[in-house]
Amino acid sequence: MIQINRLNIAILAIVIPFLAACGGSAESKEVTNNLQKGFSEIDRLEPENKKMTKVMIKTSQGNVEIILYNETPKHKENFIKLVNENFYDSTLFHRVIKDFMIQGGDPNSRGAAAGVALGEGGPGYTIVAEIQNNLYHKKGALCAARQGDNVNPEKRSSGSQFYIVTGKTYQKEELEQMEVQQNRQKENGLMQAFIKAPENAAYMVRLQEAQAIGKDAAKRAEAEAAINILAEEIKPLALADFVPFKFTEEQSKDYSTIGGTPFLDNAYTVFGEVVSGMEVINEIGKTATAPGDRPLEDVVVLSMEIIK
Repeated sequence: MIQINRLNIAILAIVIPFLAACGGSAESKEVTNNLQKGFSEIDRLEPENKKMTKVMIKTSQGNVEIILYNETPKHKENFIKLVNENFYDSTLFHRVIKDFMIQGGDPNSRGAAAGVALGEGGPGYTIVAEIQNNLYHKKGALCAARQGDNVNPEKRSSGSQFYIVTGKTYQKEELEQMEVQQNRQKENGLMQAFIKAPENAAYMVRLQEAQAIGKDAAKRAEAEAAINILAEEIKPLALADFVPFKFTEEQSKDYSTIGGTPFLDNAYTVFGEVVSGMEVINEIGKTATAPGDRPLEDVVVLSMEIIK
């Protein structure tokens, strides 16, 4: 029997979600509408200057200094704006996962009673993604949280929620496997986007015809062969401009020595890093948590202040 490879399986899986996407629940539409509202003034912000900006985060467990990258101007200016408005004061690090990250920035966490689920709050807008390969998830990286790809394919960032990477170290072989997985996911995404494009409707028709044939158990091999042929025909067209991802020497060194969360690279915006007080972040990262990852004992952001 002819086998369907991983890319072909991805194509085969398109039909049902693609057709279902024409409808959608009221809740999904509301989420989408909220995301569209995020195309706001924040997207048009320009950096107020080129100097390095430093922020002091005073927490109930100690002080942390971070710098904001000039390479991510929209995230930088938004964070400065919120700090100057005292937006983060008295909020919590509401989500902590050991050897992964600590997350804060939900305004609903301010004064939240024990056991209350958190993580849905924000300022009412999102920020256009500023994902760059040279800004990565090493230990101490400051990154923007966001909604998942299913409702947020543009990877737009939360207007206020952020996380700081604690992570762990990885072996060379593990990093190489992550490269393979990330490239496979990207290839799958490009092939799915290609076959769903209106101008490529003929390919979708062929896929649907093959799938219809495959419903007959006696003709399943015939359907699989047709899908394999279709996938091989589409692949060079869909991946014409694809450049495989590979960790740089600097990234590999950091991930194998100081650690981080390399599997999040190129999926979330990294817009700063800790420059002092990493020991505080490490301690927060060890905090005992309840189901849902909220610390059993509140870890409070007392205040934030621009210091440079």
